[in-house]
Amino acid sequence: MKVLVTGGAGFIGSHVVDAYIKHDYEVIVIDNLSTGRYGNLNSRCRFIELDILEEEKIARILKYEKPDYVNHHAAQTSVVKSVKKPFADAQVNILATLNLLECCYREKVKKFIFASSGGTIYGEISGAAREDFPLMPSSPYGISKATIEYYLSFYFQQYGLKYVSLRYANVYGPRQDPTGEAGVVAIFTRDMLEKRISTIFGDGEAVRDYVYCDDVASANLLATEREVVGTYNVGTGIGTTVNDIYRLIAQVTEFQGFPEYGPPRPGDLRRSILEVEKIRQELNWGPRTNLREGIAKTVEYFRLQILNRKERKGCPS
Repeated sequence: MKVLVTGGAGFIGSHVVDAYIKHDYEVIVIDNLSTGRYGNLNSRCRFIELDILEEEKIARILKYEKPDYVNHHAAQTSVVKSVKKPFADAQVNILATLNLLECCYREKVKKFIFASSGGTIYGEISGAAREDFPLMPSSPYGISKATIEYYLSFYFQQYGLKYVSLRYANVYGPRQDPTGEAGVVAIFTRDMLEKRISTIFGDGEAVRDYVYCDDVASANLLATEREVVGTYNVGTGIGTTVNDIYRLIAQVTEFQGFPEYGPPRPGDLRRSILEVEKIRQELNWGPRTNLREGIAKTVEYFRLQILNRKERKGCPS
């Protein structure tokens, strides 16, 4: 089977590519490397450096390659940027994705796997959000993800294009970009390993559902292989505050410093936890990596990255 993965050089997408290749899929990756890294790419994939906004080239690739599946992870992923520039967010996350759906329908792709967002699509929820909860996104980023989910339903009903939309909780793990705005685990880990003070936006009591990247990759694999259509939360069902995340990483890295606190960021939710019973029952999926184990793996990855960087610069470790 052949699968085309957009954004396959990125943090989550590259782990998804690894999972496909491990299970003997032929994998083609499209990525413009704006946030993804060439070093994240699996050596067994075929890579095409291309922006999904280049609609005619995307259409030609789909027509030539005729993949069995398309897994769409390429996106504008910053909530803050979406608030500042909603039109630019919509160009990438809605219009370019809609073009990709058109190509998939024309080329008779078997299934479209979509990386959606459980962290922004529901809005503020007091408990754990289920897939049948009303969608109340509070940012253009969340609005764009919800919009594509409606289009996915339309293309399935109108043209028979099967799909699975995976609503991610807060994904963390190796390869996450510590310079980004959406990865506190990576940011705190890098800061502590380099003996720097981290900034927590707000009071640090915002609650999130943190899910490890390898568990997310396995959900993508199951969504591709199982005869299912629809939307699934991908998380743990467990809420953890940003302050608790900070303390846990400090324990693993043996960091003694305290964070600084800044004003809350626009568009950020106070609480976001996902219920995952549906994906447990229908895909037999569940998170296998607990938070402490996942953070330990993440810290070890970044520790090696920092050590390798120092060795390349000729610095003593």
